[in-house]
Amino acid sequence: MKLLNRAAFALLPRQPFADWVKGLPADAGEASEDEQELSLAALRTEGTLYLIDEVFSEDDFAAAQLDHWRKMFENELSAWDEFGDHWPENLSAELFDAWFELQPQLMAIDLSSKPLMLAPLQD
Repeated sequence: MKLLNRAAFALLPRQPFADWVKGLPADAGEASEDEQELSLAALRTEGTLYLIDEVFSEDDFAAAQLDHWRKMFENELSAWDEFGDHWPENLSAELFDAWFELQPQLMAIDLSSKPLMLAPLQD
């Protein structure tokens, strides 16, 4: 067991995101037609964990959200529409907050005995 020098955000979708997913055409990207019929409850069972730098106060979490909301938003949208053809026109921090719930996580502990693999998704 290893303590990672990271905090995290657990990101869970809200109803507007589920409605957007349901409204996507079947050919929007990687999502199949069955996946597009997921309910909010089903989408929330598989949230995403985003690691961030260690935090020491609530202000640090707020700053991290301001720094990273766009990357998280774009990542979540691209999982359903990889080319961005059906993304909302004006991505904003306010829209992100309406579409997603962030649950701050103070500590990240690695329970695996295997080495941590890093695979950058973007430059």
